[in-house]
Amino acid sequence: MTVPMVLLPVFIQIFLTFAILGVLGRARFGAAARGEIKMGEIAVDEKAWSPDVRKISNSFRNQFEMPVLFYVLVALNILTHTTNVFFVAMEWVFVLSRVAHAYIHCTSNYIPHRFRAYGVGLFTLAAMWIIYAVRVLAGF
Repeated sequence: MTVPMVLLPVFIQIFLTFAILGVLGRARFGAAARGEIKMGEIAVDEKAWSPDVRKISNSFRNQFEMPVLFYVLVALNILTHTTNVFFVAMEWVFVLSRVAHAYIHCTSNYIPHRFRAYGVGLFTLAAMWIIYAVRVLAGF
């Protein structure tokens, strides 16, 4: 596996994070321009924002939770030369689940669908870590 093949899903995940930040900025500026919030209130508590702005903010914050474990795992796989086609396929499953999760989170926020997308990502990432740990500890 080439490094670019391994890192492309990482770049997509990072792009997703910046894309959500852009959507969040637009939503916040729009809310402020419409006079939906008092500028002094936003420094104190995020509850000053509308539920629509808060769900985008929550989605952005969520990109710094489980994906951090993904970034570390990809880096470790590159450093230990344990990457293979199966690992890259699992990377794609994880990242696509994150894209789906973020899309649902920022739009309908329909919890059953969002939970399914989250679950796919969680299961995939956990499997990736288990496989990696076994391979490293067993000397494969």
